[in-house]
This record gives sequence, structure tokens and C-alpha cells, in this order.
Amino acid sequence: MAPSSEPVEPTPPAAPAEPSTVDGADDAHPNGSTVDWSRLPDAVRTRLAELGSEAIGVLPRVDIPQQLRAVARFAPAKRARLGAGTIIGSLRDSIAFRTAVVEWCREHRPAALDLGGGDPVSVAAAAVLLGEDTAEHYLELVSRRASDATLRAERDAAVAKLERLEADLRRVQADLDAAHGLADRVRAEGETELERLRKKLREQGVKLREARDEAARAVSEINRVRAEAMAEVAALTEQRDRERDRAEHERTRAERAEADAEIARQSAREARQADEVRLALLVDTLDGAVTGLRRELALGGAGPRPADLVRGATAAQGVVGRVEDPAALDRLLALPSVHLVVDGYNVTKTGYPELSLSDQRDRLIRQLAALSARTSAEVTLVFDGAGVVAVPTAAPRGVRVLFSDPGVLADDVIRALVTAEPEGRPVVVVTSDRAVADSVRRRGAHPVPSAVLLARLGRV
Repeated sequence: MAPSSEPVEPTPPAAPAEPSTVDGADDAHPNGSTVDWSRLPDAVRTRLAELGSEAIGVLPRVDIPQQLRAVARFAPAKRARLGAGTIIGSLRDSIAFRTAVVEWCREHRPAALDLGGGDPVSVAAAAVLLGEDTAEHYLELVSRRASDATLRAERDAAVAKLERLEADLRRVQADLDAAHGLADRVRAEGETELERLRKKLREQGVKLREARDEAARAVSEINRVRAEAMAEVAALTEQRDRERDRAEHERTRAERAEADAEIARQSAREARQADEVRLALLVDTLDGAVTGLRRELALGGAGPRPADLVRGATAAQGVVGRVEDPAALDRLLALPSVHLVVDGYNVTKTGYPELSLSDQRDRLIRQLAALSARTSAEVTLVFDGAGVVAVPTAAPRGVRVLFSDPGVLADDVIRALVTAEPEGRPVVVVTSDRAVADSVRRRGAHPVPSAVLLARLGRV
């Protein structure tokens, strides 16, 4: 039902409110107002927001509170919808802004401030803006009318729902009556069908007795056939067991023969190995005897050769030169039983000094392991032991990692390694330290600059 549009009856003025200080004012009654702004009806809030949104579109900037200036930049259609809360809060908290809105309404919308109008919502909004003592009464009237409208709407909805339920009930009753009639027809048809089935059942009883007699004869025949089949199965089973025993016996003989053959092959291998060992011992004995005989007879070609006795010429002294390119290093690493000795920190600080010492060691060890796997060279990597917190317990396969003892330099360890090698074994020492290179060259080793090894490791 539509809300009543009868004019608002004047209400007696309320008793004057007691003055209140600013410090004691409640947030719902700002600036001494008698209106509880937190309980404004939705219709009044909407009306106040519309008036405020129209006013801030034309008011001077100085009359608009700081929090409303962003709302003032909205399009007129959006101000009341998006900035309603901010507008209501400014009207509640700012007397200056509320006064400016009232002055604007008096100039442009005087009807909005008419307390004798017919619309209760407009009258209540005007009373709130003007700060009338009767504002609470108008607000209560609006709230009561809104509540009455809500109750009327709920009553109308309940009546409509009741009418729908009554219509549904009538329809269900009609369906129930139709179902009762259908049930009566079905019951009559069922009794007729039941009588027909009883007659058919009697006929089937006769046929059933005949079928039972036939089944008894069939069971007798089946028992006879089953006995014959069981006898035949027993015979076949006995034959199968005999064949299985025979196959098992043959398999056992085959396994025994295979085991004997394997024993024979193992014995042959052991005999051949024993013969090879005896032959190797015999060859070693003969070799030792020949070596001893050569030593006893001072033979073996240890003396000078005829070309060594030619006068007028002197043999050149062998000089070990420096290796300056990776190709020459590859030729050295291809020598049989070559031993590669690497001055660790001399190489890492030349190649990647930006890394920590631990990372330098790990990187060089991995690269040398790959190089050893490719060349089959014996690789010994020497680091200074001073300042090393934890010495690795194991190195990758093919790389021997040594740390000099306290008070011992890695250079001295490298010289000792070169000196310990037997004369004639090729030894390659990687270092850019000139003193170390010169000393190992005098001992017959091949010095290689660190840059050459780094270039070679770059291709691993």
C-alpha cells in the first residue's frame, strides 16, 4: 500500500534543551544539537545528502570543509551517492558548513526549508538543518511512518503469501480427489488382474509338477554323466601326475648336468689362472736371473755407444723451456705417467680473484678433476695452509689436494714434490712465480704459467 501523503500535523514544541559544553557533547549530538545524527532515518539522510551535494557544487571553497573538497570535485550525480557519509558528517560536525547550506537553500531552494510542507521527510530534513527543537518529533514521525510502511508491506506480503498457500491447498485437494478416483479404478483393475493371475497360477501348477518330474529325470542323468566325468578326470589327473614326475626328473637331471658343467668350467678357469700365475712367476724368475747375469757380467749396454766416442763434437745439454700455449700443455699432459703439480692460489688469484678463498679452491678442484679424467694425468694441487679454517677431508677422484703445514710455504712443498720424483718422469709445474719456476726447471720439471692452465681449463 502506498504511504499516506496527508499533511504533517504540528507537534507541540519540545522543552528547551539544557546547554552543554563542548567537552561534554556526545558525537551523536555535536555542537549542542538536540538531534541524534546517528539515528537519522534513511530517507532524511538521503534528503540531507542531496541538499548538501547541490550546495557544495556552488558554495565558495572557504565554506566547504577540508574533507568535502574531494567530494565537491565529483559529478553532481555522484556526490549524493558516493559522498553521502562525508556530507552528513560535515553537516553534523561543522556549524559553519550547515549554516552555509541553510543560506544556500534560502536563496535557491526556499521550499526545502518550509516547515509547513506536506512531505514529512522534507519537513524533518529542514528541521534538522535549522536546528529546530521540534526536529526530534519530525524525525520520530518519519521513522514511525517508515515503520508503518514496512509493516504494511510485510502485511501485504503475508496476505499475498496466504492467498498463494490457499490456492496451493485447493490445487492439492483437487489432486488428492483425482488420486482417490484413480486409486479406486486401479483397485478394481487390480482385483480383476488378481483373479486372472490366480487362474493362470493354477494352470502353471500343473505344468510345474510336470517340469519337476522332468527335472528329477534330468538330475539322475546328470549324476550319471558326472560320475563318468569324474572317473575320466581321475584317470587324466593320474596320467598328468606321472608326466609331471617324469618332467621333474628330467629337469633335475638337466640342472645336475648344468651344475657339473659349471663346476668343470670353473675348474678349467682356475687351472688356467694357476698356469698363468706359474708362467708369470717363471718369467719373473727368468727376468731376475737375466738381470743378475747382466749385472755380474757388466753387460746391458750401459757403456758408451760408438757415436758417443766421435771426436770434434760435444753433445748439447738439455734445457727445459717454458710452455706458453695450451697446445704445448696438452702435448706435455699426453706423456706417459706425467705428473701435474699446481700452485693453487697462484692459479685462482690469477683466474678468479673476486671469489672467496673457499670458492676459489672448490672451483679449481672441480676443473682439475675434469682435466684429470680427460688426460689420465696424476694431478697434485698445493695450497698454503695458513688461514685455512677447515681442510677438506676428501678431494674429487684423480686430484690430490695438499695444504702446507704451519710455517711451511706452498712453494717449498712444490719443490719437494719435484725433487721426490724419479729422474726421467715428466713433471709439469703450473705457477707464475718466477723463483719457483726457475727452481723446478733446474730440477728437470716443465714450468707452465697459470694463464696457460686457465686457458686450457676453459675448454674442459
